Amino acid sequence: MEQRIIELDVREDLKNKIEPFQKIMVAIKELKKDDIFILHAPFKPVPLFAVLKAKGFTHEEEELESKHWKVIFRKKS
Repeated sequence: MEQRIIELDVREDLKNKIEPFQKIMVAIKELKKDDIFILHAPFKPVPLFAVLKAKGFTHEEEELESKHWKVIFRKKS
């Protein structure tokens, strides 16, 4: 089965005061074990880590530059 990778950049949404939580939840809904979700955000999205951990994801984060974090979530279960 092919691994799916979904990438979402919410930096513009947040700059425009649009809350991206719903968009993120929709994006990850279809992911299965070993699929990957890549999120680009203007800050380290710490509250999201716990939410997605509860949904079976691990994560690793990297600060690419000021106001650009890339977080890779992997579906583990």
